[in-house]
Amino acid sequence: MAGILVADDNPSIRYLLRSFIESKTRFAVCGEAGHGSEAIEKAKQLHPDLILMDLRMPMLNGAEAAVVLKKMLPQIKIILFTMHADNIAKSLAAAVGIDLTLSKTDGLLKLDEHLNALLGPPPVRDTETPEARAVATQKPV
Repeated sequence: MAGILVADDNPSIRYLLRSFIESKTRFAVCGEAGHGSEAIEKAKQLHPDLILMDLRMPMLNGAEAAVVLKKMLPQIKIILFTMHADNIAKSLAAAVGIDLTLSKTDGLLKLDEHLNALLGPPPVRDTETPEARAVATQKPV
């Protein structure tokens, strides 16, 4: 199961995102941060697979933190989750190595889809029992 770090200065938004991720997706939240500097520190400690980060935060904003994070952990995926997912935010995001920009107003509707696209689809389960497999491989007499 992939670990996701949620970074937003609004505790209510962090709670909403954690609740959504842990109840509506196959992923788990491994940590939370209230500003960009804290997101960097938590990423150093936790090594998440993905950071879901707000653009406008105190200390360091999401774009500034993303530059540091991509240098420090280049394999990490970053989703910029913002009220301002316009062309400027998307251009800025692309320039600093952010993988995806989502609007807070409609981003939750497709968040599971985007997480799967960035982190990989769920593993295929082999539901066939060993007994059924043995019967299927037997040759008729």
